[in-house]
Amino acid sequence: MPNNFDDIIEKLDNQELWDFPGGVFPAERKSLSNQTPIGRLPIPERLYVPVKQHIGIEGHLIVEVGQKVLKGQALTKSMNPFAVPIHASTSGEITAIHKHVSAHPSGLPELTVEISSDQQDKWTQLSPLVDYQNQPKMQVLAAICDAGISGMGGAGFPTHIKSSPKKDIDFLIINGIECEPYITSDDRLMREHAWQIRQGINVLCHLLKPKQVLIGIENNKPEAIEALQVACRESSNYRVCIVPTKYPAGGEKQLIQVLTNREVPAQGLPVDVGVIMHNVGTCFAIADAIFTGKPLIERVVTVTGEAIENPGNMWALIGSPVAHLLAHCKYKQAGQKQPNIIMGGPMMGFSVISDLVPVIKTTNCLLAPTDNEISGNNEQACIRCSACADACPASLLPQQLFWHSKAKELEKAQEYNLFDCIECGACAYVCPSEIPLVHYYRIAKSEIRVEQEDKQKSDKARDRFEKREARLIADQQARDEKHRLAAESRKQAMASSGNNAKDKIAAALARAKAKKQSATEVDDKPQEPTAAISADNSEQKTKAESADTSTKAASSNQRVQAAIARAKAKKAAAEVAITDTKLKDTTDTSDVIENEIEVSQQDIEVKVVSKSPSKAKLNTQADVTGNPLSADVASQTQEPNLADSKQAKIAAAVAKAKAKREAQKIANSRDEPSPVSAGKVDNSTTDNSVELAKTEEQQIDMKKRRIAAAVTKAKAKKSAEKAANNKQDKPL
Repeated sequence: MPNNFDDIIEKLDNQELWDFPGGVFPAERKSLSNQTPIGRLPIPERLYVPVKQHIGIEGHLIVEVGQKVLKGQALTKSMNPFAVPIHASTSGEITAIHKHVSAHPSGLPELTVEISSDQQDKWTQLSPLVDYQNQPKMQVLAAICDAGISGMGGAGFPTHIKSSPKKDIDFLIINGIECEPYITSDDRLMREHAWQIRQGINVLCHLLKPKQVLIGIENNKPEAIEALQVACRESSNYRVCIVPTKYPAGGEKQLIQVLTNREVPAQGLPVDVGVIMHNVGTCFAIADAIFTGKPLIERVVTVTGEAIENPGNMWALIGSPVAHLLAHCKYKQAGQKQPNIIMGGPMMGFSVISDLVPVIKTTNCLLAPTDNEISGNNEQACIRCSACADACPASLLPQQLFWHSKAKELEKAQEYNLFDCIECGACAYVCPSEIPLVHYYRIAKSEIRVEQEDKQKSDKARDRFEKREARLIADQQARDEKHRLAAESRKQAMASSGNNAKDKIAAALARAKAKKQSATEVDDKPQEPTAAISADNSEQKTKAESADTSTKAASSNQRVQAAIARAKAKKAAAEVAITDTKLKDTTDTSDVIENEIEVSQQDIEVKVVSKSPSKAKLNTQADVTGNPLSADVASQTQEPNLADSKQAKIAAAVAKAKAKREAQKIANSRDEPSPVSAGKVDNSTTDNSVELAKTEEQQIDMKKRRIAAAVTKAKAKKSAEKAANNKQDKPL
């Protein structure tokens, strides 16, 4: 520490203090308002309570339009440590929740709860915490937060946050300086409510456990000094320090330097040097919240200026419009060329843009000067006189800050420690060119804050995006690793059982190859006996020529035979249908069908002979045998390689397969015209085929299809028997 605790106490015991650089000595003009006790204003008809009145985050609204509220009832709920709730200043009805002109230099509209008063001023149920010393600190801090208390000296920092530091505290400083001209609200509060202020100090000491409490009061407030000395007489560690009058001695950093000679670092906090500071108005509000349970719904406001007929200090409800206070104190607007109402003092205050601007928790003064009391804005060019630098209590270079702020060179302005400026107005007070320097500083600060907020949002969005990309990459890598492990597992499993699998595959391939080779041998085997029989057979010349013709036109005969089979089956089915309708009592159906088939074969063979010479030759050979079906079978059974029983079985199997295939073709080609019937036939045959086709389309059903299949099967069986007989009759 720059100065240890014991040295500071020793110097304070000797009534010695330190000083801060710069500063000015403006006219005080405090006597206009500090001569009368604090008055109380009547309840206004409408109150405009802004949702946010502090440094931090606005609370969550818990009321709605049309709802009845009581005095002291919470309107918002704290959902964040930096959110401070607001309360209804009187009983009535919520008529609107909308944007309303704000108590800010810009006057930008802010979310506001509008309350229409019922003039009954009926309180809600209060919950005091009298035995706070026996309660956990967190419960005491929660009571302070629920009461909506924030710093009332101007900054508006949440009190419950400020009262729970993570470092040890040497000094708790109570700020009663009130150095700005015209303002006397803290002066009158200390005079009239010193004991209650001391109760608030006791609560803070319970929370902070400081080594020493220093109450700083300027020497131009003798009544307030005496009142606090009497109130704190019984506490040995409470010390009232009389500070020389100098503006801005009430600044946080300046007062700490005056009382402890400790300097708060740039962009640092008082807690960094072991100090916590609270305003006397904040101490009064803490005592109200803990001992009576009353939330912060009113404060003392100084209404002063030569344009006010009855200046003084008033208890004003939070949310009261400025016009209500001016009307009660009789503002003389008629004598003003340009009405000018300043919220705050002449050094740090700002002009309000409307008389509907509400009183908020940090409002300590309403100043209504005359035209001659405060000069207008006659800004001229800077003459580089450096008077502003000499007056700056923060040892800054105001002219450099002005140039960079006006030129929107925000980075340069920050290099000159713009945010160390306390906006006290001492530089503007001494400026011979009447440049409103603080105005430029405030605009530059607000622009920098907006840029920082945007940067924080973009950084947060980029961080979320990068984390999402990292998660996606990690998920993809995990999936790839999982697939890799699964592939390795499959490879290991295949390697362990590879021999068995390969053996099984080789065996299956061998079986398939053997089966294919066996089928090829069966197809090629009849060719050798055919050549031998053709060479040795010399019984008749016509049979040899017929065999040779059959060999050359094998493919043509197969197509003819297929056509013949379809025609046979189709005509057989038709004849069966006609026979069923005429002979219902006939029992031997198969004999009738066979007779009809033989007749149809003779007709079909005549048609085939007339269509093709090769077919005619083949049919002539079939006529010699006497039976068309026997001739067809004979053409197959007369092929070579039927000398033994094995060849007979093969021929029977081939005939049976052909019969089965012909039965399938019958079902598929019932509606197709027969190639044989498309040849040259007489008109009577053609007409008969058409009539049979029509009869078939109308009468054939599942029973007739089964009969056709049975006929084909019988035909195959008969062919096999004839083939066997021919084999036995043939000479060896």
